[in-house]
Amino acid sequence: MFALSIAANAQVRSMEKVRFLALGDSYTIGQSVSTNERWPVQLIDSLRARGFACYDPTIIATTGWRTDNLSDAIEGSILRHDYNLVSLLIGVNNQYQGRTAESYAPEFYSLLDKAISLAGGNLNHVFVVSIPDYGFTPFGKGSQSYITAGINAFNNVNKSISEARGITYIDITEISRQGLDKPELVASDGLHPSGKMYTEWVKLILDNLIVENVVTNTDQKETKAITLFPNPGSSSITIDNLPATAKEYKLTLRDTTGKVIAQKVLTATDHKAVLDISTLSNGVYFYELAEKGVKLKSGKFVKH
Repeated sequence: MFALSIAANAQVRSMEKVRFLALGDSYTIGQSVSTNERWPVQLIDSLRARGFACYDPTIIATTGWRTDNLSDAIEGSILRHDYNLVSLLIGVNNQYQGRTAESYAPEFYSLLDKAISLAGGNLNHVFVVSIPDYGFTPFGKGSQSYITAGINAFNNVNKSISEARGITYIDITEISRQGLDKPELVASDGLHPSGKMYTEWVKLILDNLIVENVVTNTDQKETKAITLFPNPGSSSITIDNLPATAKEYKLTLRDTTGKVIAQKVLTATDHKAVLDISTLSNGVYFYELAEKGVKLKSGKFVKH
């Protein structure tokens, strides 16, 4: 069995072929570079060079996509839910088109939840890549201070949400800020990264991945049936169809910015547990249900 253990965070199984899903926009599809220069392709090539068996990467990304476009594309695609490596890089077009970091937060949270689901619910198989700073390109240098402030605000959101959820976060933004000093790092369009910059991204990503055998105790057949009702709710929500393997479950609640607002231990009776939401303010909440550290289900509910 091959094993790569460099830093300590995102993980993929190495006893089976690496199945990588890359979610994003122009930076993931590699606008203005050749197919083999795209960073997801370079990442898989690098893993193969290290002895790992890999499928070709699956890329769901298009130039110009915002968070809502990517979400729609995921929903409209037929995708597996057992990828052992999933990346998410999205948000630059939200910023470029004048949308706020505050409106970006719940959409990014929802996309990260989709990424986790596509990784079979395993947080260790997911990583987020920060948004590069296009203020350090010929295209953006005239508005550099404005662009940089916006990119920083959006990256503060995606980083805080990623860290709150225990997801590996790869900060490539500082590499992107070498674009004016090192013109070879910018593609011929004067805006997007070149293949050489993507190579630097891949080096940093590999410095923050663990590729090893990962054993998960989650019984997918049992956990798919877990349901929450009523949703929306006002005083309490019932969690039904819990597995028979345990009586106590940990439930984490977050607001739309990803901030943890409560953690509760729920006791199950006849595969059911009741969550008291009477003290919560009206609004949207995200939840994660776990048993002995293994995530069973996540999603959102509305308190009204």
